[in-house]
Amino acid sequence: MEKIRISKLMAQQGLCSRREADAYIERGWVRVDGVVVSELGSKAWPHQKITLERQARQRQTSRVTIILNKPVGYVSHQSEQGYKRAVSLITPENLYRPQKQPLQFDPGHLRGLAPAGRLDIDSQGLLVLTQDGRIARQLIAEDSEIEKEYLVRVEGRIAANGLEKLRFGLSLDGAPLKRAHVEWQNEDQLRFLLREGKKRQIRRMCEQVGLKVVGLKRVRMGRVVLGDLPQGKWRYLREGESFL
Repeated sequence: MEKIRISKLMAQQGLCSRREADAYIERGWVRVDGVVVSELGSKAWPHQKITLERQARQRQTSRVTIILNKPVGYVSHQSEQGYKRAVSLITPENLYRPQKQPLQFDPGHLRGLAPAGRLDIDSQGLLVLTQDGRIARQLIAEDSEIEKEYLVRVEGRIAANGLEKLRFGLSLDGAPLKRAHVEWQNEDQLRFLLREGKKRQIRRMCEQVGLKVVGLKRVRMGRVVLGDLPQGKWRYLREGESFL
């Protein structure tokens, strides 16, 4: 067994992202077995106890996470082909039911706000944007087990064993996909429950069994649901609400 960079251990333990860990280490806000660590690149044994100073914990609690109902035509990350970024919808005017929100919009809430998981330009529904590296890791880390739910409208004739293949047995980019829960909702709509998120995964899965996706909406990520949030509107993640 070898020592591991403390920033990597902190990310693995869900304390923060690696970038945040480096920032906390530089400020002397990290302790290993009670001893302050302030040198970037420092390493520790996996069994050692890592804790954050009060300043780091306060900074984390002040970070916001936003739930957006993304419309078709907006990109999750960098803008492309003249389309707007989803983050451009995070304005005071688009805040849903502000009278019920414990938080008031602050321009500082846009600083460092980034999508935690992609939602394609031609897809709609629940998109999470967060300043909190812990939440980002929960949702997009390679070992994430958080389930995502999609409603998918399709056209075409599915292969004879297509539903079974959608559930298990397909590969993308040379790697087998994890087992999924897939079922028909009605004659032209499927419900997908996935625990991974490869690029355009559902569309590519459907193509392999003879179907074309004509509408895709994400309605849940873990325990957080889209609910009655109107398209193009957003809200803050509520106190006590979590994805796990």
